[in-house]
Amino acid sequence: MKLFVATHNAHKLREISQILPTFEIVPDDPVGVVEDATDFAGNALIKVRAIASRHVGSWCMADDSGLEVAALGGAPGVKSARYAGEPSDTAANNALLLKNLAGVADRRANFTCAIALVAPDGTEHVVTGRCYGSIAAAPSGFAGFGYDPLFHPDGCHCSFAELSEAEKNAISHRGVALAEAKKIIGG
Repeated sequence: MKLFVATHNAHKLREISQILPTFEIVPDDPVGVVEDATDFAGNALIKVRAIASRHVGSWCMADDSGLEVAALGGAPGVKSARYAGEPSDTAANNALLLKNLAGVADRRANFTCAIALVAPDGTEHVVTGRCYGSIAAAPSGFAGFGYDPLFHPDGCHCSFAELSEAEKNAISHRGVALAEAKKIIGG
């Protein structure tokens, strides 16, 4: 079954394909869409609605995800990809996060992923997944992307970037959300 996914992010597409291997994942970049919602679910809906209009009668999906740090009042949140400004720069984002947490003892954080779906009949669904953990004092590992080298999931003594793809997908925010999405889509 085809699943149209509103993204151009190759890392997300790989994770989605790994977690939903029975689907034919078809990327559709929602070029020009302004993600201006105040939460992940709102941004995911903006993106999925943009592509659903091009794929009427098909399953369409979009996700919006990011890192929320307790000591920073939930930041970077919906601004995770561009925390350090435009254009998106992973190294700058990670450096700014570490700078903003310098001397902070409470390093609790969570990744959140909201997935919005539009069914073939036009019905909309939103599911959310979270992974709780903490922010390390320094990056470790070379796998993953974004904040993965800094995020240590609860129950692990290593970062997301030190886990295998299968290990990360089993516990990650996106993995949890996609498991819920699969219950809606079937397959």
